[in-house]
Amino acid sequence: MSRRSRRHANPAPSATTARILGPSVQREARPRGRRLALVSAALTVLATAGGVAWLGWSRSPAIVATPDQNVLLVTLDTLRADALGSYGGAAATPVLDRLARLGVRFDFAHAHAVVTLPSHASILTGRFPFEHGVRDNTGYRLAGTMPTLASLLRAQGFATGAFVSAFVLDSRFGLDAGFDVYDDRFQHSDAPSDIAIPERRGEEVVARARAWLAGQKGRWLAWVHLFDPHAPYAPPPPFDADYAGRPYLGEVAYTDHVLGPLVADIERRPDRPTLVIATADHGEALGDHGEITHGLFAYEPTLRVPLIVAQLGGGRAPRETARVSRAPVHHVDILPTVLGLLGLTAPPGLPGRSLLDGPEDDRARASYFEAMTTALNRGWAPLSGVLVGREKLIDLPIPELYDLDADPRETRNLYDDAPDRRRVLEARLRGLGATLPGSRQAESPEVVERLRALGYVTGEASPRTTYTEDDDPKRLVDIERQIHEGVAQIEQGRLAEAQATYRRVLAARADIPVAYRHLAFVHWQAGDPTGAIAVLREAFQRGLGGHALRAQLGTYLAETGSPAEAIALLQDLERGDTPDLDGVNALGIAYARAGRAREALAVFDRVLAADPDNAMALQNAGSALLAQGRVEAARDRFQKAVAADPTLARAYTGLGVAEQRAGRREAAIEAWRRAVALDPREFDALYNLAVALLDGGSRREAQPVVERFVREAPRALYAAEIDDLRRALGRP
Repeated sequence: MSRRSRRHANPAPSATTARILGPSVQREARPRGRRLALVSAALTVLATAGGVAWLGWSRSPAIVATPDQNVLLVTLDTLRADALGSYGGAAATPVLDRLARLGVRFDFAHAHAVVTLPSHASILTGRFPFEHGVRDNTGYRLAGTMPTLASLLRAQGFATGAFVSAFVLDSRFGLDAGFDVYDDRFQHSDAPSDIAIPERRGEEVVARARAWLAGQKGRWLAWVHLFDPHAPYAPPPPFDADYAGRPYLGEVAYTDHVLGPLVADIERRPDRPTLVIATADHGEALGDHGEITHGLFAYEPTLRVPLIVAQLGGGRAPRETARVSRAPVHHVDILPTVLGLLGLTAPPGLPGRSLLDGPEDDRARASYFEAMTTALNRGWAPLSGVLVGREKLIDLPIPELYDLDADPRETRNLYDDAPDRRRVLEARLRGLGATLPGSRQAESPEVVERLRALGYVTGEASPRTTYTEDDDPKRLVDIERQIHEGVAQIEQGRLAEAQATYRRVLAARADIPVAYRHLAFVHWQAGDPTGAIAVLREAFQRGLGGHALRAQLGTYLAETGSPAEAIALLQDLERGDTPDLDGVNALGIAYARAGRAREALAVFDRVLAADPDNAMALQNAGSALLAQGRVEAARDRFQKAVAADPTLARAYTGLGVAEQRAGRREAAIEAWRRAVALDPREFDALYNLAVALLDGGSRREAQPVVERFVREAPRALYAAEIDDLRRALGRP
C-alpha cells in the first residue's frame, strides 16, 4: 500500500451505486486570530563555569535588549545537537555555525519531550508538558486560552507569522493561536507523487516565510519550522552524493543550506535588529540504546538539543564573539528570554527563566522531561524524569541515574550505587507535581494516516495504575522496532511480510491494540475480510476493544454483510456530549449497509454539526442521499468532500455515481479516473469506470481498465464483478 491509499477497501458497487466509505476524517475548525558520587567540589566547579557563561552572555555586546526588534524563531525537527559543525558534528552547517559565532551557543540545552508536538508546545508556551497538556502527537490540542509567545507578542503590536513544514504541527492541534498567518499547506501539488505527503521541503517553507517578511514594516515575530532531518532520510542533490551512506547528515546539511537566504534577508534589514533563536524540538537516536529514531526513550541523543541565540541586522556590522555557555538551559527558558530582551514581563508561574538573569546555582534548577508515546499507544510504562545540573534521573520500572558530566553517553546506570543522590532527585521530580496524561480525543483516519506517513505509529491503550519491569520500554525496544518495520512493509505493499511481522509482535506481547489493528488491516488489504474480522475479534476477547478498534471492526462487519452486528457494537459510541466521531461515522456506515438511509444520514449530519469540514462524513452523507434518490443533494456533499480533502479518492467515486445518475456521463468518467489516479486500489471506481467505458462502446479504451480490475481486485470482495468483466472480455 502506498502512502496515498485510503484505510478501508469496500465490496464492489454496481455502476450506478455509490459505496458508503470508510471512517471519518475529523477535521477541526481552525482558530485564528521528566553511584552518583559527585563530590561537592566538582559541583562547585560546574556551577562556577555555568555562572561565568551566564555573565558573559548577559554582557555580550552582540545581543542588546531593546523593545524595537523583531523575533525569528527557527525550529529544526529531529536535529541532534552533535550533528552541527559548531557542536563538533560531521555535517557542514556554515549558516548555523556563523549564527553561533555571532551570538551565544548553549552547549547543554534540553527539550522536555522527545516528539514534535509536545516539544513545540513547550517552546511556545514556556511550560512543561504536564502544564500545557499536550502529551503526544495525537489526541491532544493546545488550549486556545494558553498564553503563547505569539499571543503575547501580538498583544504588543507585533505581526505574527508561522511557517511549518509537517502535518504534525497542523493548525488543528492548536499551535496557531496568536498567529496572524499560520502557513501549514502541505498538499501543494496535484501530481500523484505528491498526494497526501504531509510535509514540505525546507526551501518551500523558507520561501513562503521570506515572502511574508518582505511585506512587514513594523515589528514582527516569525516562526519557521523545517522538518527535513526527520526520517526517512532522503537529502536532495548534491547532498545525497556528498553524504553517501550518511543520509541523516545530508539532511542536516541541506537544512542549513536552505536557511541561508532567510538569514541573509535578516542581516540586510536596516530598520531594526532581529533576535534569532535556533533550536531543535528533539534529537534522533540513530541506533543509540537500540532506538532507531525517537519517541521511545529520553536519552541524550533525543533529549539534548542545539540552542543558538543571536541578533542580526538593524544596520549594525556583524561582530563575531563566539560565546559558548555550558550552563544547563531548557526549552522553557526561550519564552522568558525573548520577553526579557524585549523589555516585557513574563507571565507568572513559568518554570523557566530568562537567560539574561545572571548566574544561578545550577543545582537549584530542576527540569522535567518525559516520553509518553508508547504509554499512550502501547500501554507500556510511562517515562518521566528530571535533570538537575548534570545529574539525570529517568523514572521507569527499571529506574536510571546518570552523571552526564562523567558519562555523557549514559552507559553506566548509577541508580543502585548512589541512594542519597537518587532520593534527592526523586524528591525533586515529585516536587514538580507532574501528572500522567489524561484522556485524549480520538483522531480521524486522515490524521492517523498522515502521521503514519511521517513515521509516527499511533494507537490506543487503556489506562493503567501499575507497571512492572516487563512494561519498561528498555525490555520492549525490539517490539517497537518490529511495529515500525511492519508499517514500512505495508507501505511497500509487502503484505505477507507485514502479516508475519505482526504475528511475531503478538506472539511476544499479546496486549498491543495497534498490532491487532494493523494485522487486521493487512488481511483486509490482501482481500481476506474473514481473517481481518477474526483478528479484531481476538483483540476484543482479550479486552482490548478501544474506540478505534471497535470502529474498525464495526466498519468491516458492515461492509461484509453483518450491519446489524455492527450497529449493536457501535451504538454506544454515539452517546454523550462529546461522542467519538470516528465511531459515530462507522455507525452511519452500518445503518447505510442495513438499508436504513434516513438513520445513516442523521448520523452523518451529527458528525457534520460538530465538524462541518469532515470530508468522510460529507462523502458518506452523499452516499446516503444517493440511496434516497436525492442526486443533486448527494452531488453537493461529494463536491464539498473533495473540496475539504482533495486526496479523498472515494469521494470522487461517489461524485462519479451522482454525475452518472444526473446524465453527465463524461463528468462521471472524469471523477472515476481521478479516484483511481489518487488511489490505485480504489476498485469501486475502477469497476464503475470499466462498465461506463464498455457501455459507451469504448471497448478499446475499456480493455486495459477491465484487465486491471480482473487482475488486481481481491476476489474475496469482488468475485461477481470480476466474473462479469471477464465475460465482457469474452473469457470464461
